[in-house]
Amino acid sequence: APWDSLCSPARASLASPVLCLADMAGPIVEMTRHNQAREPVPYVTLSQHEKCEEAAYEERWYPAGKWACVTKGEPMYEQSISMSFMKLMRYICKENSVGCYLGMTVPVLNEIHLTKEGTELEREVITAYYLPGEFQQNPPVPTDPEIHITERAPLRVITRVFYGMTTEETILREISLFWELLGSTDTVLRETYIVATYENPSIPQRRNEIWFICRA
Repeated sequence: APWDSLCSPARASLASPVLCLADMAGPIVEMTRHNQAREPVPYVTLSQHEKCEEAAYEERWYPAGKWACVTKGEPMYEQSISMSFMKLMRYICKENSVGCYLGMTVPVLNEIHLTKEGTELEREVITAYYLPGEFQQNPPVPTDPEIHITERAPLRVITRVFYGMTTEETILREISLFWELLGSTDTVLRETYIVATYENPSIPQRRNEIWFICRA
């Protein structure tokens, strides 16, 4: 089930009383017309690295762009990203100044911070949705005051794929595994990381990536 399935009438009515079925009719028609296409966030692959004949990780460069961002600090990581994601879906589906379905882009980014000890996540998570190409120059204004349109600077990252739920425990494990793979290096940040998700948070075996952010 792609991200867009959350704009279906059943999901919408469960997700929020604000999204009544009549309100969702337009976005649903719009999605059907576009065949639920998902626009990839643009990037350039700089290098790919293999270990034991398997793709281990790759280095990428993402250009500057405009993102819709929500910051949440719920007790559990999954609660924060689910709540932020539902807010962003409502913005994408209809709750914006142009009043139409904007289109889905992937991945959705979740920026996280580790505590000084590096043993747990800080509560605050920034969830970010890349605005489709046609809206990059003139982003539709969100009706939700918790959604902020932000111009993010170019980003160089080292990425590694993992699958499944993204709990605090699994994220810390993936960060640890990735550090083992990379070995000792001071070219990436140690406090800030990004969890990139390619499917909606309700899918148990969803595809994710952990991003290590390269120092400027």
